[in-house]
Amino acid sequence: MPKAVNTIINARWIIPVAEEDTEDCLPHHSLVIHQGKIEAILPTETVNEHYSAEQSINLGDHALIPGLINAHTHASMSLFRGLADDLPLMDWLNNHIWPAEAQWVNADFVKDGTRLAIAEMIKSGTTCFNDMYFFPDITAQVAAASNMRATVGMIVIDFPSNWAADQDDYFDKGLQVHDLFKDHPLIQAAFAPHAPYSVSDEPLQRIQMLADELNAPIHMHVHETIDEINLGMEHHQCRPIERLNRLGLLSPSLMAIHMTQLSDEDIRLVAETGTQVVHCPQSNLKLAAGFCPLQKLVENNINVALGTDSAASNNNLDMLNEMQTAALLAKGVSGNAEALPALQALKMATINGAKALGLDSETGSLQVGKSADITAIDMNRPGTEPVYNPISQLVYASQSADVSDVWIAGKQVLKNRQLTLMDEKDIIEKARNWKKRIVSA
Repeated sequence: MPKAVNTIINARWIIPVAEEDTEDCLPHHSLVIHQGKIEAILPTETVNEHYSAEQSINLGDHALIPGLINAHTHASMSLFRGLADDLPLMDWLNNHIWPAEAQWVNADFVKDGTRLAIAEMIKSGTTCFNDMYFFPDITAQVAAASNMRATVGMIVIDFPSNWAADQDDYFDKGLQVHDLFKDHPLIQAAFAPHAPYSVSDEPLQRIQMLADELNAPIHMHVHETIDEINLGMEHHQCRPIERLNRLGLLSPSLMAIHMTQLSDEDIRLVAETGTQVVHCPQSNLKLAAGFCPLQKLVENNINVALGTDSAASNNNLDMLNEMQTAALLAKGVSGNAEALPALQALKMATINGAKALGLDSETGSLQVGKSADITAIDMNRPGTEPVYNPISQLVYASQSADVSDVWIAGKQVLKNRQLTLMDEKDIIEKARNWKKRIVSA
């Protein structure tokens, strides 16, 4: 008798993004989900011989891919989208964003901004995000209520904020978040020191000790601009990466975000220590921060994931768009049209992000036993037909509007382009109300 399962999804293509010895693309295959996990992947013509499902879904013109992983966000900053555009990073931060945060960021701001961000991410195929922002407890609560997989940052920075009064307060509140969600199936916490120029040696050493003790990732902006390098040389007489290495932070636990200013020696240190890199091409382009030497990192076997940064500096959280920009930029910067081929770009947005977050045994690829975190992309659209190579079409042609359905841990959170667990109308109304308050102040 066929085994009873929860869901069978029949698709035109399944793209597992799995180990090197598997096929890149499986045509006319079905994905079987049971109790939130992937039970099987097999040809559609034989699936009913083996399984009987409570629900069968036919997506005959779609590609199924692993849910996209946004490895660097400041989710609630979506409420600052477009507030201070066309400015260099330090001007943008010092004269616009940090003053706005001091005035407006509180628990309600983070709640409403995170809901807006998660709605956008789900509708563009993202099933997991790695966040760095104040009030991470609120971010975690919103993500859990939305059935969204998230890593929330235990933020640390040298100056007080509306979240914490001093260093001890940042650590105490961050560790409370870690303890509160340590057993949650979708939420984990990571230490999130802001940047080398905004966090001093003592808290960085404390973070390294605690990260080792708790087996927690570390998420930090590193080598984002030439100004950061100059500040490092002025205050510490070395480049920030060298300082982090001296403090013991360079390791597989560290996700170094941006990395646009890298010498060959920097790259050697990153490769030797197993440090993870998160590339945010659109934010870097918009802020004129520089170019991450992606091809050199790949050639040195460094794991590179992909993130959007915040909607205040991007100005969207669309990982399909980010993936295309990463692939095109890699070719332009390296002068090599073969740099970052489509499958490698897709890996950056899926399994590489899972590896950076320490979640690759749970998500990041479509494999039996992993969580059913799945994105369905409609390939029967004017912008995607004809389909010669589905993976290339995903990277170079697909748009967020092509995402029709999304599952996280087997639960459908997007169905026929409609959110199933979130009130989109209410989310947009609250975002507009925040805009009215901010511009009228």
